[in-house]
Amino acid sequence: MDGTTAARTRAPSALRRFLEAQSSAGLVLMGAAALALIVANSPLGTTYEAAKHATIGPLSVEHWINDGLMAVFFLLVGLEIKREMLDGQLSTWPRRILPGIAAAGGMLVPALIYAAFNAGSDSLRGWAIPAATDIAFALGVLALLGSRVPSSLRVFLAALAIIDDLGAVMIIALFYTANLSLPDLAGAAAVTAALVALGRAGVTRLLPYLLLGAALWVLVLRSGVHATIAGVILALTIPIRATPAAPDAAANSPLHRLEHALHLPVGFLIVPVFGFANAGVAVLGLPAEVLTGQVTLGVALGLFLGKLVGVFGTATIAIHLGWADMPAHASTGQLLGTALLCGIGFTMSLFIALLAFPGAPAMQDAAKIGILAGSLVSGLLGTLVLLRTKPEAVPTPSR
Repeated sequence: MDGTTAARTRAPSALRRFLEAQSSAGLVLMGAAALALIVANSPLGTTYEAAKHATIGPLSVEHWINDGLMAVFFLLVGLEIKREMLDGQLSTWPRRILPGIAAAGGMLVPALIYAAFNAGSDSLRGWAIPAATDIAFALGVLALLGSRVPSSLRVFLAALAIIDDLGAVMIIALFYTANLSLPDLAGAAAVTAALVALGRAGVTRLLPYLLLGAALWVLVLRSGVHATIAGVILALTIPIRATPAAPDAAANSPLHRLEHALHLPVGFLIVPVFGFANAGVAVLGLPAEVLTGQVTLGVALGLFLGKLVGVFGTATIAIHLGWADMPAHASTGQLLGTALLCGIGFTMSLFIALLAFPGAPAMQDAAKIGILAGSLVSGLLGTLVLLRTKPEAVPTPSR
């Protein structure tokens, strides 16, 4: 069997099935985010906030969702990225390079735009707010578009977003983390070494990896680094074997088994709960000057214009210079629409805003308005562009 035939017979990964076949999960996510905005701006807003800040054990409900449940989502995304890099559409260097270059541009340009609006003021501290793409919402939009978007662009966006978020986590650790626990970081490194050792020893049972992964999450959480990075680290240590020609044999790979197990709970429970907990921002009653302030404009234009120029511009240059390949069967218009979707900031942007302006609720509110405005415009225009563009024609294989 030649390589082309083998590629056609490979079993689809869990995340790709979620993006291509489970558009209803994207609808659930969008509905959860819309409901959160309605509740936060209704008489139930106080109850909504109180429920998020209620404590269960050592953490609040909000922290359990953002640091705990979302670590599982990052685990699934990390599994998909590893699979695609070793056995899929990111398995060649040109295809690996493109999301990395686009992610770098998509972090740098928004930060520069924000800095231009806030130079010389205390609000410059929020330069990283528009730097991150929200994986859940951006991929949720692509899920709604179904087969209109080729799977290669979904993989590209997933890879770009995870690199983007990892960059944001590094920024948080370097610039917005007040205290790092070196003993916990050392413990996390030791657990990571143990996970790598399991893989090298040929262990294929998932339970040892998951138990060590739980310990890794606790240590990363306590270290002061954002806990979701533990999910990515765990994913990178799960063993994978190249998918054989017979699709049923893929179940023997630990990575494939874990992807399959996470598919439904992530798509229909974790992501919607996350969206509901983070999309609710009280925008009514804010002073009008907040809408035109330097923080609001810097964040909004950083997300919308910065991501568009940074992602699409650097990706286009890289493709034109021959450094990377255009995602398979994707058109330039579709790449443009995907770059617009990268301006959906939400979660990590909101998180960085709280860290950037501690004890300054007015600046936090201004940043939140900018995040909502930039994300909404980016999401709507990105969807419109993708709806109105067509993919490149798929060549018919010769007989």
